[in-house]
Amino acid sequence: MSGTTAETKVVSLYQSSKKIYPKAVSGRFATLRVAMVLITQAVFYGLAWIPWNDRQAVLFDLVNRKFYIFGWVFWPQDILYLTFILIVSAYSLFFVTAIAGRVFCGYACPQTVYTEVFIWVEQWFEGDRASRMKLDAAAMTINKLWRKSGKHFVWILIALWTGFTFVGYFTPIHTLSDSVLSLSTGPWETFWILFYAFATWGNAGFMREQVCKYMCPYARFQSVMFDRDTLIVSYDIERGEPRGGRKKGADLKAANLGACVDCSLCVQVCPTGIDIRKGLQYECIGCSACIDVCDTVMDKMNYSRGLIRYSTENALASHWGWREIRGHLLRPRIVIYSAVLVALIAGLLTALALRNPLKVDVIRDRRVLAREVDGRYIENIYKLNVMNTAERAQRFSVSVDGLPGTKIDRGATIDAEGATTVAQVVAVRIPIESTKSGSHTIYFTVAAEGESDLHVREKAAFLVPK
Repeated sequence: MSGTTAETKVVSLYQSSKKIYPKAVSGRFATLRVAMVLITQAVFYGLAWIPWNDRQAVLFDLVNRKFYIFGWVFWPQDILYLTFILIVSAYSLFFVTAIAGRVFCGYACPQTVYTEVFIWVEQWFEGDRASRMKLDAAAMTINKLWRKSGKHFVWILIALWTGFTFVGYFTPIHTLSDSVLSLSTGPWETFWILFYAFATWGNAGFMREQVCKYMCPYARFQSVMFDRDTLIVSYDIERGEPRGGRKKGADLKAANLGACVDCSLCVQVCPTGIDIRKGLQYECIGCSACIDVCDTVMDKMNYSRGLIRYSTENALASHWGWREIRGHLLRPRIVIYSAVLVALIAGLLTALALRNPLKVDVIRDRRVLAREVDGRYIENIYKLNVMNTAERAQRFSVSVDGLPGTKIDRGATIDAEGATTVAQVVAVRIPIESTKSGSHTIYFTVAAEGESDLHVREKAAFLVPK
């Protein structure tokens, strides 16, 4: 159409976001978050250095295919136990989420913990929220340069120590520390230290809430585990609205105002930048910073606390107190979750308690067929792989039964060091006249000397030629 200008509308598929400057807050939940940061990091950084039986207490030795967890030694054949531990951990997370929402995200998630640590460093170098915003908006000066450089220097040190500790759970940390000090770490160790350090620096220093909002799958499916009796950080709309500014001591009824003074401090302290007054949002990680700051405002205004609080949708709608909330926490789905979780933990602990530290594989030597020896015996050769998962040296005796006159000609005793696998060749003989030709079942019994309850019985085939 001549004379007509077509308008082009550009639609962006990426939602741009402004940098969030969370304001520091104090209160009982902030104290709890600090305590969780200290506890989790003491465990993570300290556990790798704890000795146990002349080795590292927790070590996933991939090279030697052994996983050490305190007094337990797991081998590749024990992958079922490790899988079961992961299942219990995941189910525990789902169970806690059904009761109290995303409290794990708000207090113990590594992303939250390291973001909190990095924000402490940022506040130390750049000041409070207003100072940080002003510094970022200002032109580059010597003051800005040293503050930014100092912050990143400390961030990188923390990230490198975190990467080093992470790799220290897979390479003995004392060996790794010697390698790092002598600059002789292997290529894979170097890669993973730097990669994990870079991930920590990038996620906690720059991406922060973006990880929780766009990368973490937990935020997407958490609502499946919520119901109207799940404890969540909630804004009491009925009490707070209509919101608005007022002087201290003003008559709320006369001014037609609710308890919310519309100070926006709950938004300023939120690490993901949401407004909790808009209701439950998937970006909320349940950190409770908004509860602490709102309680502070309520105290200043001489209002009762709890405008923002941990509550449930049913409790807000029905004006329940804590007694009624606690009564509805023990609902059918929680009872079922609890029963399943207890059963899983009991099953895992029982399996670990009954776990036999001796494992035996019997393999008949296919290169050496049944043969006649000394004109009186038929001999078969076997290889016994004896796995001593205990961390002490053991001597094992080998016996065999199942056919008349069966005896072991050689290999009847096996010595195995702690947490090792020993391959032993065993020759089994039977008298020629004792049985007919064909394949017959025999049984090997491997028993620890001096420990009658530590033994394994394995089946094998004995071939008698025609």
